[in-house]
Amino acid sequence: MSDHDHGPEMFTEEFWDARYNSKHALWSGKPNHHLVEEASDLAPGTALDAGSGEGADAIWLAERGWQVTAVDVSGVALGRAAEHAAKAGDEVAARIRWLREDLITWTPPERAYDLVSSQYIHLPGAIRHAFFARMAAAVRDGGTLLIVGHHPSDLENTALRRPNHPELLFTGDELASEIGGDGWEIVTNVAAERETTDPDGQPVTAHDTVFRARRV
Repeated sequence: MSDHDHGPEMFTEEFWDARYNSKHALWSGKPNHHLVEEASDLAPGTALDAGSGEGADAIWLAERGWQVTAVDVSGVALGRAAEHAAKAGDEVAARIRWLREDLITWTPPERAYDLVSSQYIHLPGAIRHAFFARMAAAVRDGGTLLIVGHHPSDLENTALRRPNHPELLFTGDELASEIGGDGWEIVTNVAAERETTDPDGQPVTAHDTVFRARRV
């Protein structure tokens, strides 16, 4: 949920179904870079991919032996993702459960996953706080919470055209405060540079908040 229009309709199933239907492929088809960087050293277990989109992250995890619950609000995205998983092979597809839910209201089971991954989900104010609290609660003892999003410093770069809603962006320190320090070991808390292109196709440097914590 990292688009430039963040009106109330942005967070609905209808918006995202229409958005996915507008293009043959909305995303690159490759797993998110920071997921690969941060999860490659984790032993496979159960994973929750929150906001799974067209399935690249879930498939990458399943290919490495994870049992994945992939959740998205868009049935169009989930259908497309299941097709991609089938092309990856029966063994991979069998490791993924596709689940259509509204992440703003859906509550995953507590202490159920070895990895909970949220990649570029940007929600306003109290909704964001409640969402990340539910994601953190879903991590079992010894498990990992991985949250990646646009860093607030991107607002200073007009070429990126980030939404004029600063509350949608967050730092790792804010996340650490929100989940509470007790019971968590902070493994990664950085504003990572990433080379990308602006909406006009010109090269530009963006910054991502990469936050990884282990429940102890």
